[in-house]
Amino acid sequence: MYIVITGVTRGLGRALADWYIANGHTVAGCGRTGPEIFNLRFAHSEPNNFEVVDVTQPVRVGIWAERVLGYGVPDIVINNAAAMNAPAPLWEIPAEKFAQLIATNVTGVANVIRVFAPPMIARKSGAFVNFSSGWGRSVSRDVAPYCASKWAIEGLTKAFAEELPEGMAAVPLNPGVIDTAILRQCWGDGADGHAKPEEWAKLAAPFILKLGPKDNGRSVSVGGSGD
Repeated sequence: MYIVITGVTRGLGRALADWYIANGHTVAGCGRTGPEIFNLRFAHSEPNNFEVVDVTQPVRVGIWAERVLGYGVPDIVINNAAAMNAPAPLWEIPAEKFAQLIATNVTGVANVIRVFAPPMIARKSGAFVNFSSGWGRSVSRDVAPYCASKWAIEGLTKAFAEELPEGMAAVPLNPGVIDTAILRQCWGDGADGHAKPEEWAKLAAPFILKLGPKDNGRSVSVGGSGD
């Protein structure tokens, strides 16, 4: 399969890319960290391809998509890129920090869908897997912006699913609780007891491959059924 992954330079995105490539799939990924993109290019040769792209910038996303589509139309688009706020009560979070988080976690997903949906719809096949969170289906104090963004992803994805033709899928996916930089930003050393991304990918990557039209518009969780 040909798989597009955003936020591919670290954490869940990097773990998925490594697993998919090791298991014979082709990955096109983007991230904002230049040195890590270089490392990915060095580790994984063509037809895999990796570029520095900020998903909040629609023009840059469009240019990147043109190059990705030059290799073919993706089978799966995984919107993984995300940001977390420094934990604090909502009224203490600066407006610009709130806006930056929403731009990455929500607008960035829309920017990616906008460029890949038309060719996938023309082919009438493919799946969009938009990473949600347990905090997209529940809430906690001090992470209100992140909760808002992931609740938005649930709604955006379910509405988008209604617009897709038969044979396609848009799925909001809760990846679970994994020891990532985002989790450590919230929990610090409390993240130690949770699975590392590489371990998680052994379950998550094949789970994502099985998502399809039967799951269109359903909230699902890695290793589980709809919530």
